[in-house]
Amino acid sequence: MDQSKIQAVQSTWKKVLPIREQAAALFYSNLFQHDPSLRQLFKGDMEEQGRKLMAMIGAAVVGLSKLDELVPAVQALGARHAGYGVQDAHYATVGGALLDMLRTGLGAAFTKELETAWTNVYGVLVQTMQAAAKTA
Repeated sequence: MDQSKIQAVQSTWKKVLPIREQAAALFYSNLFQHDPSLRQLFKGDMEEQGRKLMAMIGAAVVGLSKLDELVPAVQALGARHAGYGVQDAHYATVGGALLDMLRTGLGAAFTKELETAWTNVYGVLVQTMQAAAKTA
């Protein structure tokens, strides 16, 4: 991963942290709007799920600077998600919901350059998760 993209994603995430609760709610609203069938994969409290989502994204974003430590955690996440019934096609929907959340939550601060950086980083993480899910 390109260091400038990593820095762009990390600096963007710092802007999301103050609005993380609203961002999580927006993410899930976007996700279920894109694919209502995904709602069935979520059984628990959605506010708690939102906190977990924001913590997971935050850990991944921080971990981009230490890929050797991040990769095993992302692989474990991919294996867990396979157990939840997540399919390869769902990752594109999640990516779209994430980008929509960032676009809406950050407004004009979410530039095309930042969108490209997030798309690239998300793509690498998804590939790692999907590979782990296949071996789970």
